[in-house]
Amino acid sequence: MVAMLRSGGHEAVVAETRLENIEQVAAEIDATKPSHVFNCAGLTGRPNVDWCEDHKDEVIRVNLVGTLALLDACERRGLHCTNFATGCIYTYDEAHPVGGAPFRETDPPNYEGSFYSVTKGMVDRLSPLYKNVLTLRLRMPISDDLSPRNFVTKIASYAKVINVPNSVTVLHDLLPVALTLAERKITGLFNFTNPGVISHNQVLDLYKEYCDADFWYENFSEADQAKVLKAGRCNNHLAVDKLQAALPDVVIPEVHESMRGVFARMRDAFQAAGTFPPPPRKAPRA
Repeated sequence: MVAMLRSGGHEAVVAETRLENIEQVAAEIDATKPSHVFNCAGLTGRPNVDWCEDHKDEVIRVNLVGTLALLDACERRGLHCTNFATGCIYTYDEAHPVGGAPFRETDPPNYEGSFYSVTKGMVDRLSPLYKNVLTLRLRMPISDDLSPRNFVTKIASYAKVINVPNSVTVLHDLLPVALTLAERKITGLFNFTNPGVISHNQVLDLYKEYCDADFWYENFSEADQAKVLKAGRCNNHLAVDKLQAALPDVVIPEVHESMRGVFARMRDAFQAAGTFPPPPRKAPRA
């Protein structure tokens, strides 16, 4: 995000204060006097959100209290604030089944299967009350490399994966959209994903097609997945018509088209480096 801002001719200052240090955050805002604030901070846990189940006090300080304090500080100073939030506050249900109606911004959160999602859902309900805040709900962020935080890297390293269609956020497509929204000082709550849904199997099949012909994976059920996790995981389809209507001059690629672009760029980068490093994996299948 910082590199993108700077390449676009903007001066970008990276905050030095941690989000839970509320008074220091406000002081840093006053010292730097920004025109816009982008909040990308939050606790998701390492190696995954299961960590949050055993560190609830820390998660509350950052994801709930710290985030709201930042939004409030920006509101008091008349600053536009883009808050990168999450769509992991919904999961398929009877009104929104797989293949059925997607979740819209007006739908109340229906998922509290992890403490991470609980705190994020609370902020999601309150952030629209601030008139200067733009809240963007990301889902399963996907980058063009094998960063440890990339959704592709995560599922490629699992022993087994579920096969459920989900909304995802391809950063190559959507980070520039976030900048456009901020420049135009658009506010409110938006689902922030590519149009459509893609399953775990479809993502890994594309990785195999473009980057590693010897790659393989296995499936298991959501019930079996739940047995090996401390916290639940949600799956959902987020509607993006509100986002598209807010930027009628901006084209956001459909998710399958976008993912082919991701893996083509990944393949090209591997080729330029002269290597095809696979993600961390279990022992090869016999």
